[in-house]
Amino acid sequence: MNRIDRLTAMILMLQSHRVLTAERIAEHFEISVRTVYRDISALGEAGVPIVAEAGVGYRLMRGYHMPPIMFTEEEAAALFMSGKLTEQFGDESLKQSLRGALLKVRAALSDERKDYLRRLSDAVSVWSRPTGLQEERSLMQVQKAVVRRRCIALNYDTGGRGEMTERVVEALGVMFYARRWHLIAWCRLRKDFRDFRLDRMRQWKVLEEGFEGHQEFSVMEYLKGQEGECELTSVTIECDRWVLERVLAEMPAQVVERRDVSDNRIRIDAQAYSLDWLAGWILGLGTAVEACAPDQLREKVREGACAIFEQYPKK
Repeated sequence: MNRIDRLTAMILMLQSHRVLTAERIAEHFEISVRTVYRDISALGEAGVPIVAEAGVGYRLMRGYHMPPIMFTEEEAAALFMSGKLTEQFGDESLKQSLRGALLKVRAALSDERKDYLRRLSDAVSVWSRPTGLQEERSLMQVQKAVVRRRCIALNYDTGGRGEMTERVVEALGVMFYARRWHLIAWCRLRKDFRDFRLDRMRQWKVLEEGFEGHQEFSVMEYLKGQEGECELTSVTIECDRWVLERVLAEMPAQVVERRDVSDNRIRIDAQAYSLDWLAGWILGLGTAVEACAPDQLREKVREGACAIFEQYPKK
């Protein structure tokens, strides 16, 4: 990035934050703090009203706004791609908000950029399996509850087994992983932090009631801690080569090692969090995947296959 582009981006960065330290700016642009000081001085000389607060950082003078800037071809394409991904992985509330934002972005583009996005739209597609309908129109409201530190009353389907429990939780974070949106919250019923899948929140309501505490809570640190507490089981599977990419992307286990056993067969050693979950996943791939070890995993797969067989008797 040349200096003119960096100075422009620095103004936009200051405009989008209340206050920024020189260290934060340096980290963002991968430059030295000394360079940040020189850039801030240059912007001030150019008439940009930047206020420096000792021990706090830099901010733009209240009321100053940079005039609209035209998007580059790459920036417009990146925003378009984020919309494509959101259409597949976001819930309805998030999709509607992003559609509105992208309409405003398109309106600000030149005819040349609009034509570029039209051709890109015809050439790019993102596809994934649809998630549960229970997630629709919920993400944005849950997200607001997190930001405003509000409690949520919900009926939760524990483990997806139809065992409903009523809870009041203190909303702390929202994350997307394992192809699902999750609410991380303090559960007043269990008196502990819990991970709630949005598609299992059968009924819920954001309450006016707020909550105190949990100021130092980190969603990422919580998830790392949960991973560390899981009792992992060493497992071995074999799969056909044609299904390897899907196995590596979707298998509910941490891959440790993989090796060829033949031209068309691969053996994978991994660490599994749940043998029941892994067995169910293996059954979904039919004969393309075989559970090799431990015997407990093979037995679970066999029992599942027998149950499916019995469900379809000959007539």
